[in-house]
Amino acid sequence: MTEQTIFELIHSMDQITNRLMIHWNKEFSENLGVSHILVLAHLNHNGKSRPSDIAKALGLTPPTLTHLSEKLVKKEFAVRLVDEEDRRIIYLEITKEGLNILNKAQEKGKDLRTKLFEKLTEDERQSLLATYDKLNQLLDEFA
Repeated sequence: MTEQTIFELIHSMDQITNRLMIHWNKEFSENLGVSHILVLAHLNHNGKSRPSDIAKALGLTPPTLTHLSEKLVKKEFAVRLVDEEDRRIIYLEITKEGLNILNKAQEKGKDLRTKLFEKLTEDERQSLLATYDKLNQLLDEFA
């Protein structure tokens, strides 16, 4: 594969990702960005977590996570909990309202991707699925 082809793949992948996020942001009218939803998804999947652990897992800086968590707490989508044994340790935990907004955001993203994939032929969808499966396997090897 030539360098030009690799560049074109990277460029196309970035364009699709960016355009999907732009469309999602336009359709998801809750005044939250993708990063907020990623934090809620992390909390939903991992349970209460220290902000530093969330930042590390999502590849965010601690100040960025502080900014994101402030908004989530203010909107009551997450709460801060103090560790009972060491009061210096603070956790974030998703609330019921946070879980509802996460589900809504994920549903909006699913609807958007479904509309997009429905425009492909069955053969194109199967080919894309095989490519994504292979890319996921390759990413597992990087870990």
